[in-house]
Amino acid sequence: MLRNTFQPRGVIPACLMPFDDNMAIDESAYRRHLRDLAGVEGITAIAINGHAAEVQALDFDEQQRALAIARDELGDTPLVATVFTSNGHEAARLARMAATEGADGLLVFPSEVLALGGQCRPEMALAHFTTIANATDLPLILFQYPMAGGLGYQLETLLMLCEKIPSICAIKDWCNDPVLHERHIRELHALDRPVSVLSTHSAWLLGPLVMGCDGLLSVAGSVIANLHVALWLAVQHGDLKSAQAISDRIFPTVQAFYADPLVDMHNRMQEALVLLGRWETARVRPPLMKLLAAEIDRIRILLEAAGLSKENVYQAIGHASVATTSL
Repeated sequence: MLRNTFQPRGVIPACLMPFDDNMAIDESAYRRHLRDLAGVEGITAIAINGHAAEVQALDFDEQQRALAIARDELGDTPLVATVFTSNGHEAARLARMAATEGADGLLVFPSEVLALGGQCRPEMALAHFTTIANATDLPLILFQYPMAGGLGYQLETLLMLCEKIPSICAIKDWCNDPVLHERHIRELHALDRPVSVLSTHSAWLLGPLVMGCDGLLSVAGSVIANLHVALWLAVQHGDLKSAQAISDRIFPTVQAFYADPLVDMHNRMQEALVLLGRWETARVRPPLMKLLAAEIDRIRILLEAAGLSKENVYQAIGHASVATTSL
């Protein structure tokens, strides 16, 4: 696959990052995790070095090593790397590194500098993306944050970025506003050069997919990629009854992963993989902290309510026409 032809669509799980006793990347566990995800029938790409992988705690060399391992393990599976930095010079360096290591696309986080009123200066966002686009020809996925935190792009800014930066091919939409999310879908699809919308509203996926999203890019896919594929297929086939049944199956995992405080969501997913026999242990780098035993037990109960077990966590759920009988 030529890098500049990658079109993100469908189900893209974002992988987690395992650490060893010394809090270094556990390369053997990471390889197993990548193989598990790549083996899920129906996924279209895998995203690495994002929030799920504690990118904020990974230095440049660790991100490069994680990307090299992923490229080695994933073969022809498309690979989305990230640009997570507020430093324009470092953003260009990360983009060039990702291209060199074989990424097929880049997920671009907003610069945290913009949280201090950057929504009033759209030219700053344009400068951030221009710097990255000038450093690589890789397709870019713009990460749209909630507006309330100051890092989300105003709709006018979002449309301007998509029009002025031809390599922006999609957005990962986390606006967390159903009305705005639908406007993103409608207006980005209506551009002269349509831009895809990948929902990351993992707590309410059925709605965005029914609205017409082009796919989902979700860290919950690190645990339930098979259910995400089944939901996606059901919606694509217009099988609302099956989609509702799969959404009901997903709901207990939403309660398990996305409870308050949200900062622990990826921590909870690691513990879920331990409970499901896919990981030996769950470790996070400070300032994140190990979950208490009571919360881990709560996650176990909710995974059981979702019908997940060591045997079926990554099994295919079935095509839309048989999804309900495969549950």
